[in-house]
Amino acid sequence: MNRWERFLDTFFNVKVMAKYLPDILSGTVLTIELALAIVATGLLAGLILALIRSLGIKPLNWLIIFVVDVFRSLPPLVVIVLVYFGLPSAGFSPSAFVSTWMSLALVLMAFAEEIFWAGITSTPKGQWEASRSTGLSFAQTLLYVILPQALRITIAPLTNRTIAITKGTALGTVVALHEILGMASSAVSNSYNPSPLMMGAAAYLVLFLPVVVAARWIETQFAWKR
Repeated sequence: MNRWERFLDTFFNVKVMAKYLPDILSGTVLTIELALAIVATGLLAGLILALIRSLGIKPLNWLIIFVVDVFRSLPPLVVIVLVYFGLPSAGFSPSAFVSTWMSLALVLMAFAEEIFWAGITSTPKGQWEASRSTGLSFAQTLLYVILPQALRITIAPLTNRTIAITKGTALGTVVALHEILGMASSAVSNSYNPSPLMMGAAAYLVLFLPVVVAARWIETQFAWKR
């Protein structure tokens, strides 16, 4: 067996790949479900916090800033471990899926809130004044005038941050979550061959490369024309 054949046998062993392909596909489905849940809840929670913060209620603002700063400072892996192993002592025992979802959604929420808030505060003050002078209420001005402009500004940083955090689903392996990396790692341990890890890498590319391309297209569509 020459070097090239040895390389193929080590990293692209057809028999090993065929044996563990169903496991990788199962992990891929779980990863998709987890990523969708993280994105939906994380972005929605971040937007709600930013809107509440815009009300200018100081005690609430201080609390939001504290929570956001905490989850922006903690590594996602630490949050997952704290949720999975810490909440049972409080009488709540989340599964590996729920723990990973909650943890990464909280991290995404923190970053999304800051991005949304930056978009809201970057809108010129004259927009507020002009809208209020036409008889719009504060809530109407925020929802119909300020927020659409803010969302356009936040598209680029928000998509990049969302992609970065959703790739963190692989961190779920630390709590025995059977997503792509978890399945691939288990298959490598059982087969003593890294070929399943190559399938896992291919699965991540298939999942996230189109998302990256779509995010780039969205950025160009919503970018301010110069």
